[in-house]
Amino acid sequence: MQFSSALLENAVNEFAKLPGIGRKTALRLVLHLLKQDSKQVTLFSETIARMREEIRFCKRCHNVSDGDICSICSNSQRKQEMICVVESIRDVIALESTQQYNGSYHVLGGIISPLDGIGPDQLAIESLLERIKQEGTRELIFALNPNIQGDTTIYYIQKKLEGHNLRITTIARGIAFGGELEYADEHTLGRSLQNRMPVENYVNR
Repeated sequence: MQFSSALLENAVNEFAKLPGIGRKTALRLVLHLLKQDSKQVTLFSETIARMREEIRFCKRCHNVSDGDICSICSNSQRKQEMICVVESIRDVIALESTQQYNGSYHVLGGIISPLDGIGPDQLAIESLLERIKQEGTRELIFALNPNIQGDTTIYYIQKKLEGHNLRITTIARGIAFGGELEYADEHTLGRSLQNRMPVENYVNR
């Protein structure tokens, strides 16, 4: 691309650094901003800058927060004795979007992956264990990705919790609704068989 303005080119280059944004999309975004009122563009840039400078991470669950404790952890209407363990903040957002969960969360910040040089000490596992001891957690729900790294992380934490009086569960895994058996891999089919449920429980939902 040839630019008649160095300022325009610099703006395009910065937008193109965002994930999933190519140079053509970046140019379209920048040109859109040029058409907007200067006050709107200023508000946009100030909002991004303020987010980066002021956003915090919850001291209890490590989710993003405007204060020391996030709105989920401070909500007395939620079941705080129930913890859903997730890999990232994006997983919290995805689960909250379902509106089917009313407990708390714990963001590990990743999963155990020796090949990538990620061990237990680099994740928020110790804070989870300490939290369970101090808060009298009743149920721990694992909502990690169904792969070897996710299963390894679940196994590690589960072993650390041996002797604790709490229910440990994981989200169901199997064939997605609307999916076809012939396109499912063997591992997914195996999980589906292991996690089978009575027909009346499925049909009556």
